Amino acid sequence: NFSGFFFPPESVLLKSVRFGSQRKRRGSMYLEEETNKKSEVISCIFSLKEEVGALAKALRLFEDKGINLTHIESRPSRMNRDQYEFFISVDSTCSQALDEVIDGLRTQISGHVHELTRNKQKDTVPWFPNDIQDLDRFANQILSYGSELDADHPGFTDPEYRARRKEFADIAYHYRHGQAIPKVEYTEAERATWGIVFKELKTLYPTHACREHNRVFPLLEKYCGYRQDNIPQLEDVSRFLQSCTGFRLRPVAGLLSSRDFLAGLAFRVFHSTQYIRHGSKPTYTPEPDICHELLGHVPLFADPSFAQFSQEIGLASLGAPDEYIEKLATVYWFTVEFGLCKQGSEIKAYGAGLLSSFGELQYCLTDKPRLEAFDPDKTSGQKYPITEYQPVYFVAESFEDAKEKVRKFAGTIPKPFSVRYNPYTQSVEVLDNTQQLRNLADSINSELGKLCEALRKLE
Repeated sequence: NFSGFFFPPESVLLKSVRFGSQRKRRGSMYLEEETNKKSEVISCIFSLKEEVGALAKALRLFEDKGINLTHIESRPSRMNRDQYEFFISVDSTCSQALDEVIDGLRTQISGHVHELTRNKQKDTVPWFPNDIQDLDRFANQILSYGSELDADHPGFTDPEYRARRKEFADIAYHYRHGQAIPKVEYTEAERATWGIVFKELKTLYPTHACREHNRVFPLLEKYCGYRQDNIPQLEDVSRFLQSCTGFRLRPVAGLLSSRDFLAGLAFRVFHSTQYIRHGSKPTYTPEPDICHELLGHVPLFADPSFAQFSQEIGLASLGAPDEYIEKLATVYWFTVEFGLCKQGSEIKAYGAGLLSSFGELQYCLTDKPRLEAFDPDKTSGQKYPITEYQPVYFVAESFEDAKEKVRKFAGTIPKPFSVRYNPYTQSVEVLDNTQQLRNLADSINSELGKLCEALRKLE
């Protein structure tokens, strides 16, 4: 009898997104803890065809080399229906002999082998979520908790505000995929802060925001409670987004790493804060808050083209080396956060950092900043400040053009597979074998058939 298992993924050095300092995390559900060398283990996964004696033949290779398995689990392969995958651990003293066993698995048994924990190299594929439920595994592996404020934060010396922030962080910390996002009763002071931000920004949107943002905003007012005197509930907004593009919101208790945050986008999940900035400075926030999320990000996630563009960045991040995660996070910064785009003869703002900042929304369309054409190769290496207005912005020809450029850029990321998102199962499929490619070809063929049929009916 085979027992199910999930693979323990690999250690990675994480950089914060939205955007904090670089930190190293230890002891999470999916990052290896530092261990004593005497008890260090080596883990790997290998797959075998489902046939009588296959496992016994594979285990005999370990026995012949005197390797003792300290752990073994199995499950049906997700990539090949006629195979099983086995996760095994051995003592690190068996490292040299394990090389010979791995060679034997590949040559004598034609097994696919993936080493997890030995000899980490830059091109080792880091773990990434395969299923939308996998987001639960890292959503609370945050770089800082929501109530931990820096000394220069406007609410640092306000005990009432800090206690309130902890309430919001606790809501997110206990949230799991599939649950309704708990409703928050915002205080009169919090609604007043929201109202100031809402009123000021709404006056600029008609002239400064892109047409997609302005097309969606009235719908949010109609269906999601966007008003000057009301802070919308994340659950209501999330349901609205799902009906438009399949995007959904998930509350987050603090700052996520770049890798984790971008991975959420691959599943059309946006990790959103639920708290609001300190009332003493309603036009300023040193971190993303609900004004930034709901006024800046949400309207564009309801646009199909922008939603797909955002997902492309997320999919590109899955399994990418650390240095490319930094590049993708920078591309995200200059597009989803601070992007400009051409619309007719004008340039408009579509980045959430602009659409949620009254001052910078005005500034970005003046002649003060430098404007460059969006090119992921160049954009990904651009340095940027996080506490002041941007000195340079990148202008996209359109969302479609930006999406195609990001897709081409993703093709340069060194990893031994491609991925696609399956919206029916809400999972990521790894395209690294012929069966997966056949499945993709069948899906494309079916869609092309529908396209041809629709075109014939329009003739």
